[in-house]
Amino acid sequence: MSETIRVDIWSDIACPWCYLGKHRFEAGLAAFRAEHPDVEVEVESHSFELAPDTPLDWDGSEVDFLVRHKGMPAAQVEQMLGQMTELGAAEGVTFDFGGVQHANTQRAHRILHLAKDRGVQAAVQERLFRGYFAEGEDMSDPDALARLGAEAGLEPDEVRAALDDEAYGDAVQQDIARARMLGVNGVPFFLLDQKYGVSGAQSADAFQGVFAQVLERSRAEASA
Repeated sequence: MSETIRVDIWSDIACPWCYLGKHRFEAGLAAFRAEHPDVEVEVESHSFELAPDTPLDWDGSEVDFLVRHKGMPAAQVEQMLGQMTELGAAEGVTFDFGGVQHANTQRAHRILHLAKDRGVQAAVQERLFRGYFAEGEDMSDPDALARLGAEAGLEPDEVRAALDDEAYGDAVQQDIARARMLGVNGVPFFLLDQKYGVSGAQSADAFQGVFAQVLERSRAEASA
């Protein structure tokens, strides 16, 4: 009998820890799959907005947003983003915060739901993360989203249509509501088999270990 582990992940495109956590999670998953090639792992990403109060017409960098909109001291912001840049570089993730165009991510989340329907969610999410953090793309700009989505397997016209499709807007809000029901206050958040929660961008080894523990418990329950 085949074995399956389901993973639900809540994240935000504008969250650097989510981008780093995605890469660490995938590295841990690859290591687990190498040890357990017969175990199927189903992964689905869900929407979460860290800064839903960001104006849709916000015009400024990530540094500007944290200093002006959130009221953080500039020196603290520079130190925090510098450390994040170093962490990413050590694991092959590029952060260029000076060029990041901070944006409300509601539209990007709609595109991720479209991508899920088309079977290319992981590819589109990676493209949006890279576009946002490494290339300074505006995640609230329909033209940018259509172009980036097309590069990852979506039809540009479908991307534009999704931005005005309230069904996708409702899907985003349902994801956020479910996260609140689960008590999720920050992302990334990983839920395995609907009952084992992991918070934060854990190391690849940690994710590999969590998968092994979940598999062991599942087998124990099945044989009980």
